[in-house]
Amino acid sequence: MGTIMCFSTNGSENPTKAVLPFLNANGAVEAGHEPTITLFGDAVVLMKESVANAVVGVGWPPLKDLMATTIANKTPIYV
Repeated sequence: MGTIMCFSTNGSENPTKAVLPFLNANGAVEAGHEPTITLFGDAVVLMKESVANAVVGVGWPPLKDLMATTIANKTPIYV
């Protein structure tokens, strides 16, 4: 088991890239690792509920669903 840091600077202006740290972290938990997420720059707006509810990346689940899984997994999110 390893520790993985997933970080992003992409916010609502690029929804497809904005969901990637949450996808990575959720996949890492499924693989038995201990991820953390770090958001900085434009990515910090993703923590606002109204923004998270509106972000849907192309070909990915909505951010609100990914965040729900991330929170259920108790993955730390640093902003």
